[in-house]
Amino acid sequence: MTHFAKLGLAATLMMGTATAALAEAHAMTLEGGMETNMVLLPKFLGILVFDQANEGAQEAHAELGNPGELLFVGPTPENSVAGQIEIMTTAATQGQGAVMLSNNAGDQIAPSAEAAQAAGVQVVTWDSPIPSGAGESVFVAQVDFGSIGVVMADMAHSILGGSGQMAVLSATPDAANQNAWIAAMEEALAGDAKYADIELVDVVYGDDQAEVSYNRALALVDSHPDLGLIMSPTTVGIQAAAKAMQDEGLCDQVKVSGLGLPSEMVSYTMNGCAPEFALWDFRDLGYLTYYTAYGLATGQLTGDMGETFTAGRMGAYTIEEDPGRPGSKRILMGPFTVYTADNVEAAAQ
Repeated sequence: MTHFAKLGLAATLMMGTATAALAEAHAMTLEGGMETNMVLLPKFLGILVFDQANEGAQEAHAELGNPGELLFVGPTPENSVAGQIEIMTTAATQGQGAVMLSNNAGDQIAPSAEAAQAAGVQVVTWDSPIPSGAGESVFVAQVDFGSIGVVMADMAHSILGGSGQMAVLSATPDAANQNAWIAAMEEALAGDAKYADIELVDVVYGDDQAEVSYNRALALVDSHPDLGLIMSPTTVGIQAAAKAMQDEGLCDQVKVSGLGLPSEMVSYTMNGCAPEFALWDFRDLGYLTYYTAYGLATGQLTGDMGETFTAGRMGAYTIEEDPGRPGSKRILMGPFTVYTADNVEAAAQ
């Protein structure tokens, strides 16, 4: 981990500890055993981090003793946008108390989310919000989106030795979280002289599909002969890009970084293809999201700014304004970890 990342992570931890201690003093404890049917809706099925989020949600569901049903449903990768909108549209007629949405449809899903809310469904987003906030009760943010951009810029600076060309391999053009992180990274690169010699030459999309991402990574190398780094803020993309560089014997020429799972990235980090990457705990994200949605769906939480509650083993959290989307609300989980050869093997166990 770079010196900057260590300082940033330490500051995040200290701020989180202080905030948690203050919140704990007047946090509401949710009553378990109240019945409400809930849906966990990922961007699409078949992605390990979304399966992990479901594990966390199922843990919270059992812990709270909700006699209602918790469904884990989602579209296929090819039908993600239309599929998410369809599932959201039918949620109200199915008597769901809450839909927990990792949004892959941009603001296209807002009308169906607003209609679900009008029918009494709580819409809690996680991982990726509705950009406008329309139809959204609250967003459970894994980490502060601005800080992700800074950490990606800092990892790029570390890997490139302060100068060189980089490109971004993202998920889909409508993924609100990806777009916000890329924008935050671009802002960091432009706003600090330390990054002056790093050139962002391209942004491409692999649709969060392994084969497409693999091919897009190779196309980036073909299009940019001087490329030194592929930054992929998606667990599918970073693994696919690292495999592409490894398969083509390009790891000495083009490094890979971004957001990935230690269990999927450990070999690429240890062989030098992906020397640094970052992530947070998706099980915790699913767990916190469930607690939030359960509290809202059972009427124990109002969703008002400043409201504080205890989310089981994770402690106290407060609803606040989302600084990246004025007028919208978020709950900030945090923190994330930067993985290197020093800590990735232990995390991958």
